[in-house]
Amino acid sequence: MQDEPYFAFMASLRIFGDALDLDSITTSMGLKPTHTHGRGDSRRPGGPPYRDDAWFYSSGLPAAASLDAHLQSLWSDVAPARAFLLSLKANNRVDVFCGYRSNSDHAGFEVQPKSLLIFTELEIPFGVSVIIT
Repeated sequence: MQDEPYFAFMASLRIFGDALDLDSITTSMGLKPTHTHGRGDSRRPGGPPYRDDAWFYSSGLPAAASLDAHLQSLWSDVAPARAFLLSLKANNRVDVFCGYRSNSDHAGFEVQPKSLLIFTELEIPFGVSVIIT
């Protein structure tokens, strides 16, 4: 018996760097991060430490929502901080992590042009991490 196909998406703005002022980023973004960590923090007990500081903000939508919905929601939240994000890129890495998980190896997804605005406005490449289980 074959499992019912599932499709799960996510999108997160990520900022990586050395000696990031995470509180200042939170204030400048006007958003509460969904995850932060500092360089040297432990990933998990006994695990290797993080190599950099990081500030993440996710769309907050359920995984069943389309990638379009995740990207448009994320852009709606972070667009007011566009100039700040562009300024951070001078000394840090700013990207948008997109994830796609499915148990179907013969399916795909589309991304509408307006959903790609976050990438063009932040001058970052579009990429998707794909996991088929």
